Amino acid sequence: MLKQKGLYFSTGTIAFPIVIVLLMWFVFWAEIRFHYNFTEWGVYPQKPLGLRGVIFGPFIHSSLKHLFNNSVPMLVLTTALFYFYNNIKWRVLILGTLAAGLATWVIGRPAYHIGASGVVYMLAAFLFFKGIFSKHYQLTALSFVVVFLYGSLLWYVFPIDAKISWEGHLSGFVVGIVFAILFRDLPIEKKKYVWEEDDFDPDEDPFLRQFDADGNFIEIVPETEEIEGIDETLEKQSQVVVKYTIKKRGTTSEDSL
Repeated sequence: MLKQKGLYFSTGTIAFPIVIVLLMWFVFWAEIRFHYNFTEWGVYPQKPLGLRGVIFGPFIHSSLKHLFNNSVPMLVLTTALFYFYNNIKWRVLILGTLAAGLATWVIGRPAYHIGASGVVYMLAAFLFFKGIFSKHYQLTALSFVVVFLYGSLLWYVFPIDAKISWEGHLSGFVVGIVFAILFRDLPIEKKKYVWEEDDFDPDEDPFLRQFDADGNFIEIVPETEEIEGIDETLEKQSQVVVKYTIKKRGTTSEDSL
């Protein structure tokens, strides 16, 4: 099956992001409903058992506020990824999540790191820098939208709050930048104008032929084609035929007198 090139909307564009967010909420509901504590399934740096958090950590949240703050950007950014980068969406999402988790495991403090914020930072950085690097107006516009909505997230890659996993934010941010450089495929083909084609010949272009080497306009008089029998036709059209019709006038009563 051939992959379709270009932007197009499908059911999966919005369905998969919704499923991912609902799964996050389901895990949080299960913790409350059955009195579980999944925090120990988060990323714990420098410990082999803590590597399981690379997979499970993004679905675990400490509070309702924590979950809500990650749900909205997760839904928005994954939907943007699935729409604008349909051809590489799963590679970016899955590999990016794993890479951000591993980086957190390497540089993180000795504590449990949970939540989808690392994935959010990875997506935000990827969408922004990929759009800038692409030099395509639609993807660049998406970059500015991401900055407008989530530009303030940049502050939290620094250790300004001990309760926040800035290591996870920083890891996701760096991974997003690296992925924006590594994934060179563009979902939108750049439009080539006629003069950008390899076989373009300026001497044969009807517009450029109206200018000389110095850029001065040259008036080109269109050539006239000879038509067989044109003289005969014009001669026939120039002949004027006048026809007279004589009618006999009838007699009246005055003429009889």
